[in-house]
Amino acid sequence: MKKEEVFRLLEQHLLKDDRPAVFIDKLDREGILKRVEPFNLLVQLKKVEQDEKHHPEGNVWNHTLLVVDEAAKRRSLSREPRAFMWGALLHDLGKLRTTAVRKGRITAYDHDKIGGIMAEEFLSHFELEEKLVLRIVSLVKWHMQVLFVVKGLPFAAVEDMLQEIEAEEVALLALCDRLGRGGLTEEIKEKEEKDVKKFLQVCRGVERERMT
Repeated sequence: MKKEEVFRLLEQHLLKDDRPAVFIDKLDREGILKRVEPFNLLVQLKKVEQDEKHHPEGNVWNHTLLVVDEAAKRRSLSREPRAFMWGALLHDLGKLRTTAVRKGRITAYDHDKIGGIMAEEFLSHFELEEKLVLRIVSLVKWHMQVLFVVKGLPFAAVEDMLQEIEAEEVALLALCDRLGRGGLTEEIKEKEEKDVKKFLQVCRGVERERMT
């Protein structure tokens, strides 16, 4: 199967299935992802472990499939569902290059920034409109901003983010990212939704300041 065909089939399921992860897993079990570049990058996510405290579902592949299914539940809320779903699939590619064990902990510092670069590399294998590529790359690049803003971390860069992508789109992907994990309780889910709302409030404040 050629890469263009895999892309087309995958996109079709990303945009139509209630659970796109079922089809993605099927492509993996048939060995198609492993054999076809750049989709082999996705399979490599199986080897990337995560901090069990924050990701009891296990490796980045498991997490990605959960996030894609969460995104499918909400794609109708996105301004650009096509970009949104590809952003969900590619959002943690950067962990391939950034994951390391530091002081006994598994970390993936800057995986959002590196992920943006890797997403662009991934998409360069296909003839896609520049606007779509830039939107997907921006979603990947900025998907950690909710966490950074809510925790008051120095990596927060709302003004820069807003020059590339709408806060609502980042918030939507970030919510899927946070809910695409194992062992979530209703209390944790409510907290994640509150954090997203807090992030959007901060972004709206920044937008108001830019208009004055």
